[in-house]
Amino acid sequence: MAAIPSIRPSAIAGSWYDADPQGLARSVDAYMDRAILSEMAGEIIAVIVPHAGHVYSGPVAGYAFATLRGLSPELVAVIAPMHHVYTQALLTTAHEAYATPLGEIPVDAAAVLDLNGRLRHRLGFDLAAVANDPEHSLEIELPFLQRVIKRPFHLLPVMMRAQTVDVARQLGEALAETLQGRKSLLVASTDLSHFYDQQTAERLDNAMLEQVSAFSPEGIFEVEKNAKGEACGIGALAAVLWAARALGADTVRVLNHATSGDVTGDFRRVVGYGAAVVLKK
Repeated sequence: MAAIPSIRPSAIAGSWYDADPQGLARSVDAYMDRAILSEMAGEIIAVIVPHAGHVYSGPVAGYAFATLRGLSPELVAVIAPMHHVYTQALLTTAHEAYATPLGEIPVDAAAVLDLNGRLRHRLGFDLAAVANDPEHSLEIELPFLQRVIKRPFHLLPVMMRAQTVDVARQLGEALAETLQGRKSLLVASTDLSHFYDQQTAERLDNAMLEQVSAFSPEGIFEVEKNAKGEACGIGALAAVLWAARALGADTVRVLNHATSGDVTGDFRRVVGYGAAVVLKK
């Protein structure tokens, strides 16, 4: 059996974002520079960001990532949905680091091990460590983190196949225990509604973002259950909200919303994108 390489190579450079390091740095910086933000009142515990190709969701993601300027977390937990067919409920990487055109981000093996033990106790199963996964929803956020965080940091990557209420809550509370007392940041990766016309997408996205703004992980599942709102990474979103709540956060500010139609000009079948920041005042 071939040994697992220590570095997970980029699965999406050159398609989902620019493969040229200088071009990627310029585009990511530009998305953040264009964000118009008011002052953040409180400590930033988490951000909520979309995960489409940068050309589509980058202008929205830039709002959330721009709030991180000047911060220097040592550990960043990125929680994302797993879109590909794996049998395991929760996954992480088997590699020691992620690579993008902007360099490598080491994985915090001790934090992964700690979280794994807490999940085993709570849920009865482990994080599945997978090699060479093709998942875009986690990797797409890394160039933003590499550009906005100016000091070296470690990564705690989690990808969710099981996006149920119980798994999300248990993951969130376990994450909070793992991150407690550490200089850390949570990132929830999720898009919103998929492939409706613009008017319908705005209605569904607004309903979901109302629950996000209300800091209600319970509410986001309720609006999805009642077909009033959608988020493809609902489990990742809820887990981060529950984790942030356990870490003392008390406020969520929705910063921006748009759809793919705002980029392409085709409003017949759009994907919704939202950006938010979670604060401890």
